[in-house]
Amino acid sequence: MVLHGPKLEDQGLLGLLRELFDVQVVEELDEALEAMRHRRFDAVLAETADFLPLERNVVSQQASVVLNTIGNGVCIVGSGGELLWANQRLREYPQPVISALREHCTRAYEEFSASRRQDGDHNRRFSLMPEEGHYYEVICSPVRDRGGLLRQVAAVVVDVTSQRRQQLKLNAIDRAGRELVRLDEESLSHSDAAQRLRFLEDRIIRYSRDVLNYQHFAVYVLNERTNTLEMVASQGLDVRLERLQLLVSTEGNGITGYVAATGRSYICPDVSRDYRYISGMKGARSSLTVPLRLHDKVVGVLNVESDRVGTFGEEDRQFAEIYGTYVALALHILNLLVRERCNVHTQVSGSICSELAGPLNDIITSAGQLKEDFFAHQDVQERLGHIIEKATRARQCVQHLSATPSGGLLVPPAETQQRDPLFDGKKILVADDEQLLRQTICDVLSPLGCRVDLAGDGLVAKEMVKTNHYDLIISDVKMPGATGYDVFATARQFDAQAQVILITAFGYDPNHSIVRASQEGLAAVLMKPFTLKRLLEECRSALSAIRQ
Repeated sequence: MVLHGPKLEDQGLLGLLRELFDVQVVEELDEALEAMRHRRFDAVLAETADFLPLERNVVSQQASVVLNTIGNGVCIVGSGGELLWANQRLREYPQPVISALREHCTRAYEEFSASRRQDGDHNRRFSLMPEEGHYYEVICSPVRDRGGLLRQVAAVVVDVTSQRRQQLKLNAIDRAGRELVRLDEESLSHSDAAQRLRFLEDRIIRYSRDVLNYQHFAVYVLNERTNTLEMVASQGLDVRLERLQLLVSTEGNGITGYVAATGRSYICPDVSRDYRYISGMKGARSSLTVPLRLHDKVVGVLNVESDRVGTFGEEDRQFAEIYGTYVALALHILNLLVRERCNVHTQVSGSICSELAGPLNDIITSAGQLKEDFFAHQDVQERLGHIIEKATRARQCVQHLSATPSGGLLVPPAETQQRDPLFDGKKILVADDEQLLRQTICDVLSPLGCRVDLAGDGLVAKEMVKTNHYDLIISDVKMPGATGYDVFATARQFDAQAQVILITAFGYDPNHSIVRASQEGLAAVLMKPFTLKRLLEECRSALSAIRQ
């Protein structure tokens, strides 16, 4: 390119250059700069008088290109808040941002003027939130001339909306997590076991939906005894998934089983391309699965589903892992409450048993001796016989009490039960794989005038329900062969009038069966440990419903 000048024309250089090169001639400096913006030249020829202005403008042009290319807004503001210059990024900001920026730069100008400092001027930092949900950070610096006089303010504007939203979300997760783990004894002292479980489940669902915007998800806990994953809370998933047994394994048990086995989070951008994926909801397209960790130990899994491909990224994984830590801690606190209650109950029952065992043996021995002494007195013999019978029964109940595991405690009757019109003639099925527990319930209910059948596993209970009519069915939730919910569903199918009470350990709701059965007409739930009084209350309530 040649910037035309009289000396170049007089010396005949243009003609010579045109013979050897592809030459573009421009007449003015602005025209030369414009040409250089749009085309690359191997050389630029100009007269000496034009060279320095051309060089300065080229350098300025390159600086302008750099300032327009960077991702932050840059500007120079005058003493009255006038915008003297701005790069392309800042000019793209909404007008409310620019207006707020000018106000802050004017304030910074006043502060710089008041400080009267020429060297080492401190920058001024401001935060802008001119629009809902958008955040900006501003750094203002003084621009002084060689004499130290303040002329303008230079400002750099950084859009921190993404970082601020991330921080706000982290703060929201932290607040939700703190609320989630507030399962202290004082706040739940007036709640029974089922209410405590529902309280935790409701919190998990609410915070998962409101804070993390999860619409389809499930929380599983690890059962170390069986090496299975049991669902304790879910929202928006296929109900068939709740009954699917998942093992902690890297193969054949879906992404959930894989995450539980490896302890590594798993982002599935497209479920149709992942062989590990097991369908959790109709129309699922992507999923996010993270382990629930407690002191570096995997205690469960959080699985989230989406109906869009590629929904989850690294940021979502980090949020889910942080939230999962709080969920794991909440489940752990609930476990501690369970153990504390069971341990106290066991200690109390053990003390009672040790105190009663001796006196009951003495009563039975003394009564037996009296029977021998008064063998000729029929009336005395009968009365002593009743005393021995009642004392023997009391001793058996004490023995049952001391042998019963802390997870399933039944307080024995204080005295022999009398026939109850509500129970008289009724037929009751008790299904539980713990022989001692089902026999104890039978011993409690039989004297009331009802007939009690016993089943040691779920399959036997289902067959008995199919072939017999029962007014009341009392079934443990977790049994070999079939679950308590399966027994409940069979009763609904073959005898809709039968009332069903489910029993489960104080703690989790395996496979969500209690919640599901409650929605379908379950009479009651008994959480171990429970008292005789509570058992009889729920049985009477269920049998009364038949009359209505």
